[in-house]
Amino acid sequence: MYVCSCFGITEKQVKEHADAGACTPRQIASASKAGTDCGSCVRKIQSLLGRGGCPRRELLDQGLPALTAGAGSPDEAPLLEEAA
Repeated sequence: MYVCSCFGITEKQVKEHADAGACTPRQIASASKAGTDCGSCVRKIQSLLGRGGCPRRELLDQGLPALTAGAGSPDEAPLLEEAA
């Protein structure tokens, strides 16, 4: 099912970004553009992310990148990490 019709982003894609460490709608937007045009999908993205703690928050608290690409090298972080 589509979450963001402006950019054709599906629930599956949002969940994949979340599994990769995206914890906020802003991080989902950075990874996929979802939520950056009309904004009507932001609430759906929030509900998909849930209200629980970020699974990668501990990494951020340690000053490590929470989102990485490929093998997980800190030098390959594709998104700006957000400190809570």
